[in-house]
Amino acid sequence: MADTSTQSIVIDAPPERIAEVIADFARYPEWVAAVKSVEVIEEYEDGYASQVSFVLDSGPVSDEYTLRYEYAEDLTRIEWSLVAPSKMQKQQDGSYDITANADGTSTVTYSLSVELAIGMLGMFKRKAEKMIMDTALKELKRRVEGAA
Repeated sequence: MADTSTQSIVIDAPPERIAEVIADFARYPEWVAAVKSVEVIEEYEDGYASQVSFVLDSGPVSDEYTLRYEYAEDLTRIEWSLVAPSKMQKQQDGSYDITANADGTSTVTYSLSVELAIGMLGMFKRKAEKMIMDTALKELKRRVEGAA
């Protein structure tokens, strides 16, 4: 069973702008260093992606996998799960929760639960998850604030 890790960051933008960047999967290779390519496989009637295939290469870790996405009606929560096991992952569930702050910024909370297909000591797995989450949140912040 996979443990869930959670981290948050404050971004100087309203929730709708942050959700717009998160949901623009085709542009991930422009700002997510480890993502080499993305293909939206299926969309909901409203145009939001329901299934997205990723090719990931971060040096020592490479993988190809497909995630299924669901969105809160107001886009303050975007969650996903792994469609089928991949070379590196048995299971992945995650979410972004976006909360507006009184000062015009937003707090983005990223939760991630991954069960690897390969064995890894708990200490190293937690360190890897922290690095993945730190990087993802910092890249999101840079993209949103840089594009504002």
